[in-house]
Amino acid sequence: MFRTLKKFFDFCEEKERNQFYLSIFLSVFSAFFVAMRIPSIYVIVTAISKGNLSVKTAYTAVAIIIASIFLQTLVTMKTTMLQTRAGYNTASLKRMEIAEHLRYVPMGYFNKEGLGKVTSIATNTMESLSGMASRCVMMVSKGMITTFVIVFSMFFFEVRIATVAFITMVLYLLGTESMIRLQKRDADKFTAAQDAMVSRILEYVRGIAEIRNFNLYGKNITDVDHSIDSFSRFSTGMEVTYEIVMFFLNILNKLSGVVMMIMSIAFYLDGSMSLVNAVMMIICSFMIFESLDQVGAFNGLTRAIENCVDKANEALTSPTMTIEGDDVMPGSMNLSMENVDFSYGDKKIINNVSFTIPEKTQTAFVGPSGGGKTTLTQLLARFWDVDSGKVLLDGKDARDYSYDSLMKNFAFVFQNVYLFNDTIENNIRFGKPDTSREDVIAAAKRACCHEFIMELPDGYDTIIGDGGVSLSGGERQRISIARAIMKDAPIIILDEATANVDPENEEKLVEAVEALTKEKTIVMIAHRLKTVRHADQIMVIDKGQIAEQGTHEQLLERDGIYRSFIEERSRANGWRIRKAN
Repeated sequence: MFRTLKKFFDFCEEKERNQFYLSIFLSVFSAFFVAMRIPSIYVIVTAISKGNLSVKTAYTAVAIIIASIFLQTLVTMKTTMLQTRAGYNTASLKRMEIAEHLRYVPMGYFNKEGLGKVTSIATNTMESLSGMASRCVMMVSKGMITTFVIVFSMFFFEVRIATVAFITMVLYLLGTESMIRLQKRDADKFTAAQDAMVSRILEYVRGIAEIRNFNLYGKNITDVDHSIDSFSRFSTGMEVTYEIVMFFLNILNKLSGVVMMIMSIAFYLDGSMSLVNAVMMIICSFMIFESLDQVGAFNGLTRAIENCVDKANEALTSPTMTIEGDDVMPGSMNLSMENVDFSYGDKKIINNVSFTIPEKTQTAFVGPSGGGKTTLTQLLARFWDVDSGKVLLDGKDARDYSYDSLMKNFAFVFQNVYLFNDTIENNIRFGKPDTSREDVIAAAKRACCHEFIMELPDGYDTIIGDGGVSLSGGERQRISIARAIMKDAPIIILDEATANVDPENEEKLVEAVEALTKEKTIVMIAHRLKTVRHADQIMVIDKGQIAEQGTHEQLLERDGIYRSFIEERSRANGWRIRKAN
């Protein structure tokens, strides 16, 4: 228990940790105010037994009891405020720290760990920590301190009964420690079951369109229900086991109180204890074990806190790419790769690739699906670190730049656009949050999306929903291009930027892309002839290697992949649906 609380305090930032320490320190005063009732009651009982209880004595004792209750309430309120604030601030700060840390992990981390686990850590884990931490620290520390103070006070009245109380306290705490170890045994299984449930639910929600399309309600609902039921059964099984342990600890607690009462009566009857002391020990037997009950009731949360801390630390200590380096602006935007190898796990994706992309030129990657085109563009922008070889910007290894200074040079327009659940204006100015509305509108006009934005109910203030679900694919694409125009980076990476654009807007959007890419270094993934034929160089990527390289005219002269690619596209564009005779 103490180890778990220490782990949690170490996890907190210094300010929040000091607030928890202060709350525990104040809990000592709270316990002292509770213990003040014992001598007050002792004075009254002694006076009654001797038959000389005066009004002054009674009023004084009652005043002390009332004062102790009032002061205990004030201290408890203050400790609750401190611990609640510290608990929620800790969760908030760690959420931001996790988000910042995840900026620099390789993209493979999300593939390996799964979206469900990452989401669970940032949401469920931190939410649980913020609520449980304050309650657990407050109740466990208060219960233990109060119990210790009362047992310590009992030694001034009757050593024999106090010794029984002390032994009971030690046995109870050892029992709760055993339960924590039992919980630790099941922690990994519990976490795995929870992550699996979150992953299934996310998968179901994100794939709802496909589920409807293929009428797979029964199967997918069964999968979701199964994961929820599995988590429910495992959680219930854990709780049943822990409740059995707590049952025996509570029996120990209550029976010890009965034993103390019986011993007090027996010692009084044999004359070895006064009536006053016997009555006081009986009263203390109820007070002490009420405090121990608090420790037991919240003991289960200590393991939950440790589990939350472990999961958060796992995310915070996940390997990151080297982000420190020279915070400089490169002199030129020349890009190159030298003997680059890269794998996803055990699967080799890029095999000994070398090329150069001169500054302010257009380079197109074409080739079969799965050949490694997208991976190459991501390696250029250091979404991943290469296994071997180098990616160079201005002749300098990308890993020698600070990550933030490197990313300032790149803007991306992906085929699968992600927009945030925010206004259109904030989505466009995402990379430059302080940009004026006028600059946002100017970027939107260049990206050919101003007109449809103005037709929306709230114009630029329209909330577009998670992922931009309220917009069409072409509209999302144009918003993404406006966002890239706003960033105005010297290197533009386009991944089929016009793939989802409707025909009537394609010409305007192509003009907007040309405006975006003017006087910049361009790397594009494309399949359309009109997109690639004017590129300064074309690289045909096949099976992780550069199969062919040259201009459009040079590659057409060869009987290779590119020529076949162009011929197939030409035949596809010549397809017509003819009316049957």
